Amino acid sequence: MTDTSDARSSDVPKVDEQPFLEANETAKSRYGRFNLAVVGGTGVGKSSLINAVFGRDLAKVGKGLPVTRGADYYHDDSLGIWDLEGFEIGSTSSPAEILRTNLATIAKRPAVEQISVVWYCVLSKADRLTPPDIAMIHELAAAGLPVILVLTKVDWSKNPVTGKRTPPRDVEEFTSWLEEPVDADGNTIDLPIERVILTSTRDKHGKGSGHGLGELVAETLALSPEDEKDAFRIAQRLNLPWKREMARPVIAAAAAAAAAATAVPIPVADAMALAPIQMTMMGRIAAIYDLELKTMMSASALAQLGVQISGQALARSFLMLIPGAGSVIGASVAFALTGAMGEAWIRLCEGVHTGKIDADKIAEAYGAYAPTFVDVIRKMAGQRLTGA
Repeated sequence: MTDTSDARSSDVPKVDEQPFLEANETAKSRYGRFNLAVVGGTGVGKSSLINAVFGRDLAKVGKGLPVTRGADYYHDDSLGIWDLEGFEIGSTSSPAEILRTNLATIAKRPAVEQISVVWYCVLSKADRLTPPDIAMIHELAAAGLPVILVLTKVDWSKNPVTGKRTPPRDVEEFTSWLEEPVDADGNTIDLPIERVILTSTRDKHGKGSGHGLGELVAETLALSPEDEKDAFRIAQRLNLPWKREMARPVIAAAAAAAAAATAVPIPVADAMALAPIQMTMMGRIAAIYDLELKTMMSASALAQLGVQISGQALARSFLMLIPGAGSVIGASVAFALTGAMGEAWIRLCEGVHTGKIDADKIAEAYGAYAPTFVDVIRKMAGQRLTGA
């Protein structure tokens, strides 16, 4: 009996995974890391908040170093968390003094570790900020850091008719005080915060996905430095439309490059020449969705995925159905195929990003996300309409 496995494998086109890996690393380097400082005492819910917004367990982000007492730094490629202790009874130094020392230490750290925004976390059941809290907020503001005061663990009530959620009356009163703080004598207190945002990561029964997190994410983006906004869009896990907005220009650029590469039409058999363009596109989009496919998948699995997604596979399936295409891939077909591939890759990345698809099953899952003939024709029609 003749072993035909070698013959079959020799018929499988080869795709080099290096363009994917190189584009992925370049994109991550370009976007950089977003650094958030989270301040709050024990039990305030910092870890739950970080996990809800960034999809990471604080203890598993990748602990860097305990920089100094009261300041720990956790990070991975796209996210850095400065965990700064809040007011704790029994310290020989005041919280403001400890924080001032910590901020001075952080300022000497590399640029990639510098704080962009601060979440100052306070339990919603508190009715006032303590003097140490106010002093610490002043230290943060003096360091030029925008501070969002986050009330945590809010027990929202939901109107069964309108669906509107409202916080308890005492939390509303606390919020009103925070927005216009006064002391016991009615004198105005200077409280340099940008916003007060009420949050919960679960409902009052410990279920659900919480509330107020979208507002927190939007305000954090608004306060982030312009050159770090994309890094935050990548690190956060709540707003997928932001990631799509970043990914679509990558697809447009790849589709244009594919069209340029086929200005002189090429045979379908040579369509794998487009694979480096398409793999580069995939690598950049994977970085936007914060997917570590390099560690999630073996190089061979990644290359095999490239074969499935490549323009050649699509061209063989669709070319005979595309009016006027013949047996070659021209600029308009290459543009449409690459654009449709990119949209399919976005959908697949979102499935992995949201946990609907196991990373080790991407290749098997791709069939459910692969572009259809209609997707390709739609891309061709859109190209003609825009004059691309």
